[in-house]
Amino acid sequence: MNFNITLDDIVLISPMIALFLTSLIPITFKVMRGNREQNPLTALTQGLIGVVMAAVLLAIFSGAGRMAFNNMLLFDGITQWLGVIALASAAGAMVLMYENPSMRGGQFSELIFLALSSALGMLILVSATDLLMIFIGLEMMSLSLYLMIGMSHEEQLAKEAALKYFILGGFASAIFLYGTAFIFGTTGSTNILDFFETARGLIETNRLFLFGVTFVILGFCFKVSIAPFHAWTPDVYQGAPTPLTGLMATAVKAVSFAAFLRIIATRSLEGSQNLFDILQWLAVLTMIVGNVAALLQNNLKRMLAYSSIGHSGYILVGIITAGVSENGSFGASGVIFYLLSYSIMTLGAFAIISMMEKSEDSLVSIDDLAGLAHRRPLIAICFTVFLLSLAGIPPTVGFFGKFYLFNAAIGEGLLWLAIWGVLNSAIGVYYYLRPIVMMYMKDGEGEIAGHSLNATTVTVVISAVCIVLLGLFSGSIFTAVENSLM
Repeated sequence: MNFNITLDDIVLISPMIALFLTSLIPITFKVMRGNREQNPLTALTQGLIGVVMAAVLLAIFSGAGRMAFNNMLLFDGITQWLGVIALASAAGAMVLMYENPSMRGGQFSELIFLALSSALGMLILVSATDLLMIFIGLEMMSLSLYLMIGMSHEEQLAKEAALKYFILGGFASAIFLYGTAFIFGTTGSTNILDFFETARGLIETNRLFLFGVTFVILGFCFKVSIAPFHAWTPDVYQGAPTPLTGLMATAVKAVSFAAFLRIIATRSLEGSQNLFDILQWLAVLTMIVGNVAALLQNNLKRMLAYSSIGHSGYILVGIITAGVSENGSFGASGVIFYLLSYSIMTLGAFAIISMMEKSEDSLVSIDDLAGLAHRRPLIAICFTVFLLSLAGIPPTVGFFGKFYLFNAAIGEGLLWLAIWGVLNSAIGVYYYLRPIVMMYMKDGEGEIAGHSLNATTVTVVISAVCIVLLGLFSGSIFTAVENSLM
């Protein structure tokens, strides 16, 4: 194959170049200062500048379905929307890192470098149309996260979380590569576009291709916490520093589902009824396991971890719908809109947990929220907005996210999946209301940490405002998402 790099290719990957070059600035400054840490605010500013530059360039140059590097990267509506969501989540996570006790310290420049490197992997992943390029994006994103979790000042849970995430993440990557090998063996290519039109027929006639696609899908099921491949999620989410938990629950999930969506968009599911049925049952199982397990949790991070698993089940319903729909853009639009709403409300919820952590060893429970509304009414109101949106209560954006997902499923005859989604949403209302009851109706010593949390407070307030505004203008935003995919 003849690879000719053109100027157009360089222009299209300019967001990635901006992230890479900016990521070098903090560690370069540290080296030039004789390995003395620069002001954390300076390092944070350098990181945020890189993210903003990448987001602007991505918004300008993607969205038109342009290809780069011999059709290995596609810059379309999926790339544009989910890339910006990932970058915004990364920016929010870096702000939380700046004020979180388990991350701010002598290695903050290295953390910013790794955060930007992880964001670079996310942009590769969200735009990749080649299975090997998807693998590169996955590993660049994941390896940076393993290191960041392991660098936490917390000495026990964080190290355990980093090791579990590394081992199980490597296992998932191995499964993904194994499936890729079978796909290459049957098609002679790892580029999704090369077998996009023939995947349905290959699934029906070629067992090795079916085996390869199944293993690739299983690899993604590990990455996005689809039951029964979800067991790592609660432990890793609890043990990781809260800013990184927020990053994993939002940006990592969003870009992983983006790559998942591109593979399912080949309409492989239509060629195998068994694979189609299995994925549907996995979606139902994921919703049930996530929501029922969340009922039993008292630790806030573990509750939100199981909640995240339940939401993965909802999103999988949208992925399945997009994979069997004649108008795939409607199902895909539902997935993107849901990921947009989910990322904002989840990052905001983890930001409030970060505010309540007084030291790197802090474990915040639901009981710790008692009396918070009396002492910090603004924070309590914002947390209430996040929880109601996660529960899908109108007029928050979380309600409209579920509405578009389940509406698309019903339109494709997947009524039973939509019913399971609604039932599990009803279960979720209970455990989302528990923290609200604790904040407003119980007396206690609920309080945020004593150190300065101005940047995190701003992040929380902006997220809460966005949830309300996106709910009010959800129709226009969904239409804009759908138009960008046509």
